[in-house]
Amino acid sequence: LLIFVGYILLSTGFFRTIVPKFDGKIIAKIALKGAEDIMISQVDSFALISSTNRLAYPPDAEEKGGLFLIDLKANNFEPIPLTNDFNQPFAPHGISFFKKEDAYIVMAINHTLQGHSIEVFELKDKQMQHIKTLKHPSMISPNDIVMLDENHFYFTNDHGYTKGFGKLVEEYTGLAISNVVYFDSNNYREVAKGIAYANGINYDRQRNLIYVASPRSFLVKVYSKQQDGSLSFVENIPCGTGVDNIEFDQEGNLWIGSHPNLLRFGAYAKGKKDTAPSEIIKIIYRDKGDYSIEKIYVEEGQEMSGSSVAATFGNLIFAGNVMDEEFLVLEMSK
Repeated sequence: LLIFVGYILLSTGFFRTIVPKFDGKIIAKIALKGAEDIMISQVDSFALISSTNRLAYPPDAEEKGGLFLIDLKANNFEPIPLTNDFNQPFAPHGISFFKKEDAYIVMAINHTLQGHSIEVFELKDKQMQHIKTLKHPSMISPNDIVMLDENHFYFTNDHGYTKGFGKLVEEYTGLAISNVVYFDSNNYREVAKGIAYANGINYDRQRNLIYVASPRSFLVKVYSKQQDGSLSFVENIPCGTGVDNIEFDQEGNLWIGSHPNLLRFGAYAKGKKDTAPSEIIKIIYRDKGDYSIEKIYVEEGQEMSGSSVAATFGNLIFAGNVMDEEFLVLEMSK
């Protein structure tokens, strides 16, 4: 029993000392609840934010979250609501977009009392229109999504068990039974499995690699994408922190919002702790076995708790989180 408890404490970062670090400053606090995922279009200079009230999960009532846009050509960081006219229960989680001519196709993981779905929208001229809802039995516990184009995408299921004793064992022991599912425009199929809490996912188009965050194992898992959408495992990148969503900067480096102490984050998410530490890391991935990891932002939770995403625009970092009332815009020193 002592060995088991010791393993849980060690593998979740319980004994880690949080040493604050950031070479920069906070330049804005944006009042959006639970801005769990943020994507940035470098081409058209905007940020897309997934926001909802995540204080109760699973929810006991339908939530009314939304997607928001921030025009990065302006200087006020004012979030523009995009989904006020979407009159369905909407608790968006992971998001992805794909530019198609003069518009963007946007996909968002949605959690409702009736189950999980992927909501598909078209974004054009700061206006968003709902196109369709995708549902499938493979959406066991969807977390994040990445689009290859408007008809092909991957998503992660962060659990194999979704309730009861099985879920408890999976979370605390780090049981690696979550997966990645691929949609080829006609069929859904599992393309990667044996992952402990498959979370953020992104596609490196230049290297043709898929990156999957496994926060329970403190790993980023690297896969090579095959022509038919299948994934071939390349390697694990040990990160020393509970990696969440994965974004890229303009040089192709990975930026990841992370949870350095998973037990503390779990207690915070259940309302048993007032704060949880936040961490942002940057991974420079050159080739198999050739990468470096840099801690960009580390904080005990006083400025922001439960960091989940870090999206960059120039020397700015849009740092989202799972449950706070606001998220941060950080400016890195030049």
